[in-house]
Amino acid sequence: MSNGNAAERFIDVPGPVRDSEALDEAKLRSYLEEALPEMSGPLTVRQFRSGHSNLTYFLRVGENELVLRRPPRGKEIKTAHDMEREFRILSRLEGLYPKIPRPLAYCEDRDVLGVPFYVMERVKGIILRGKEPPMELNLPGETMNRLCLSAVDNLATLHGVDIRSSGLSDLGKPEGYVARQVKGWTERYFNAKTDELPKVEEAAQWLEEAMPGEKGASLIHNDYKFDNLVLDPGDLANILAVLDWEMATVGDPFMDLGTSLGYWVDPADSDSVKMLPFGPTLVEGNLNRAQVVERYSERSRLSVDSPVFYYVYGLFKVAVIAQQIYKRYKEGFSKDPRFAMMIMGVQILGDQAVLAIEKNRIYDLG
Repeated sequence: MSNGNAAERFIDVPGPVRDSEALDEAKLRSYLEEALPEMSGPLTVRQFRSGHSNLTYFLRVGENELVLRRPPRGKEIKTAHDMEREFRILSRLEGLYPKIPRPLAYCEDRDVLGVPFYVMERVKGIILRGKEPPMELNLPGETMNRLCLSAVDNLATLHGVDIRSSGLSDLGKPEGYVARQVKGWTERYFNAKTDELPKVEEAAQWLEEAMPGEKGASLIHNDYKFDNLVLDPGDLANILAVLDWEMATVGDPFMDLGTSLGYWVDPADSDSVKMLPFGPTLVEGNLNRAQVVERYSERSRLSVDSPVFYYVYGLFKVAVIAQQIYKRYKEGFSKDPRFAMMIMGVQILGDQAVLAIEKNRIYDLG
């Protein structure tokens, strides 16, 4: 079912570049002329507003539309902000996994922009952000259902990529991945702790005690959710590309599924959970979490034997991310008023995790 031209109005549009995040356009133009000589013409630079991590810019070079990714200012480049690593992932996926922006050039010369960066093609489409898509977008239940199925199927497809033939087998250390993740996120929580939230700590303790065995090694995205999917304006159920590969690695695919479930709110959830600022999973036509796992198992041909563990892991991981943001706000490193409420989200996620543990299921938790 096509939305025709109506959906074109909701294609992700860049805005002006923030003064504090401006690029040296003269040096960038010079670099592009040398690295991409086939693309000529005046350079226009805009900035995409979404995201809280790497900075993303829109470039127009003549008639060509490109995207530039660079680390945030004021942070040392670690794995999560490693431009060469992200560029390498996209480069090695070419021909093996079609739903990626085509990588074009990587620059490690800090004399250009002060940091490493890379340039890729722009995939022009719609990104669903927030709990409620615009009414004018015309996203009926039938379309939402097809999109939801496509999203789950695409995750299974991603996990089926041959990591050896892609040359990505050295991207991570799959042995002991589950234990390292539980230990790592637990340490991050206590390093960022500001308030006494017993249920968050209870969830952390349970994860350590309930760890299942390793379920294999796959390429995993680690932030797979609706607002990282670019959708076809002519058919919103068609995924054109997956964005934000900065946290991708090789590890247990069920941990990737768990991260996605951590952002997935069901109609039967409590009102407090429904308040969380996640994606449009409450829109009519979506699967519930149990159905997501069932569909994933069917398409991946992998039996998810411990869904509660992976769901609780996803909730805990998201809670830790929120806790880290809140701590930066509380200590005065961020003035964004939205972050003042993050601690409430941490508590809600902890409550939901313990509820799932107590009921030993991932659905009907309201």
